[in-house]
Amino acid sequence: MRVLRRLAAVMGAGALFVMAGSAAHADTVQDAAKFSATTTIGTHNAYEKDKYTYWAQALDSGASLLELDVYVDSISKRWRVSHSNPWGDDNNCEKASTPSQLYGQSTSQDLGSCLDNMAAWEQLHPDHAPVVVKVEMKVGFNQTIGLGPSAFDTLVSQKLGGSVYKPADLLGSSYSTLDAAAKANAWPTRDQLKGKFIFELIPGTVEKANPFDHYWTDEEYGDHLRDLSAAGNISQAQAFPAVLGAENGDPRTSRYDSSIQPWFVFFDGDAATYLNNGYDTSFYATNHYILIMTDAAGVSPAISSTSPTDAEAAARLALLAADHASIITADWSAKPASVLGEVAARG
Repeated sequence: MRVLRRLAAVMGAGALFVMAGSAAHADTVQDAAKFSATTTIGTHNAYEKDKYTYWAQALDSGASLLELDVYVDSISKRWRVSHSNPWGDDNNCEKASTPSQLYGQSTSQDLGSCLDNMAAWEQLHPDHAPVVVKVEMKVGFNQTIGLGPSAFDTLVSQKLGGSVYKPADLLGSSYSTLDAAAKANAWPTRDQLKGKFIFELIPGTVEKANPFDHYWTDEEYGDHLRDLSAAGNISQAQAFPAVLGAENGDPRTSRYDSSIQPWFVFFDGDAATYLNNGYDTSFYATNHYILIMTDAAGVSPAISSTSPTDAEAAARLALLAADHASIITADWSAKPASVLGEVAARG
């Protein structure tokens, strides 16, 4: 079956894209599909200035996932956005909170400004396709200085309000856990998600390398969701924690206490690891979980990590869609919206 999928991808992505007759009809079919039934493309570390001059341009790109790296600055008690500087901001987010201020203000701002940019950009594009904002908490949360999960929720809510698709939205009034809602495929359609941002949280590289940190972002936010639900306050939560790292089977069972396992429906891991090891990724599609496959360019046969041809990018999207990815990511920021905005049918 995997050989057939690869052959189909090499022969052409068209058979796997959500298309029927005309581009206009294809858009209609895509919009009608549930969020869990499609595969799209995201940009790795889209906040970096060598990717886009401004964060608003990352939003313009058509990519379905954009990534932010966030440090909790224990001295200034601020949310820093940077790849490697925990004490300062180094990014393309502007000091801009209105549409007229975008595309020209000073950059290297904190997380609050990145969210301000998103709110301002959305005023210009109120019906934008859903965008997943992947937040890597580089050193994790720091509840002791007031920068824990609740503070993160408050900041996102204050800046973006009803523009966020939240865990409570997936639960609705029918389900008590995210797992139950996902298995019932309670996800909305892409059309229903227009104008929405979806936040995904993952533990950070510094956090994972810290031998004294045994309470990573994923577990901490999972506990947060469980506790909010028990207190009747799940509507306060703004993000979905992700299980990070490609594994076979259900990786939640060996990582988390049984009380929080049902609060994970996002999974995030290296594309080549999933494919090269023959992992059964149908597990994610069957249960309607959101599977993010990273470093899509590295899957054999490898293609350019920065500037593949349009045909190569489309074929890679088709290949990983057939392997049940929900979103594939790469450093393809140079590609046009006609490539980054493609929507494929998930296998």
